[in-house]
Amino acid sequence: MLRITVHPDNPERRLLKQVAGMLMQGGVVAIPTDSSYALVCHLDDKVAADRLRKIRGVDERHHLTVLCADLHEIAQFSKVDNAQYRLLKQLTPGPYTFILEATKEVPRRVSHPSRKTIGIRVPEHPVTNTLLAEFDAPVLSTTLIPAGEADPLNDPDDIESRFKGVIDAFVDAGPCPREPTTVIDLSGRAPELIRQGRGSVDGVL
Repeated sequence: MLRITVHPDNPERRLLKQVAGMLMQGGVVAIPTDSSYALVCHLDDKVAADRLRKIRGVDERHHLTVLCADLHEIAQFSKVDNAQYRLLKQLTPGPYTFILEATKEVPRRVSHPSRKTIGIRVPEHPVTNTLLAEFDAPVLSTTLIPAGEADPLNDPDDIESRFKGVIDAFVDAGPCPREPTTVIDLSGRAPELIRQGRGSVDGVL
């Protein structure tokens, strides 16, 4: 596993361009986000997505999340009405995951098998945002929680020791916030709070 150390607020683009190249070639990489570290891979790479699920220890019924650079990309992967768009605009970018009805642009193996929904998120972290810009496409992600455990990993040395030989690279930007995203289900008639995390919903829901 390659450990790539970057500045948390002003990350070196050339290093993240290298990471983007790994993702393009099917790699699974751990990166920092505005809630915790996450595992990411190419959205359209079935082998990489299967590895992502296996490393995380989840099956096809677990919602994976598409990390998008902005709201415009969200519309490509999910069906959004005017009311949903207003809420998304109010809460993004930030530590929120939205469950939305997937469009046909989302590979069926990635969306929830019975509900046909997908997790969507626009993170707010300099490293994540720079990587998405270098990759020039959304990536598939899941929180970096070891299989069978409940809490995400946050310590870079711990991540390296536990995932060495399991993932292809780890982007070390120091500790992240160790709170999960707030999850809001927008696939029903009204928004439903599924999990209260780092993102506040005061005055929103």
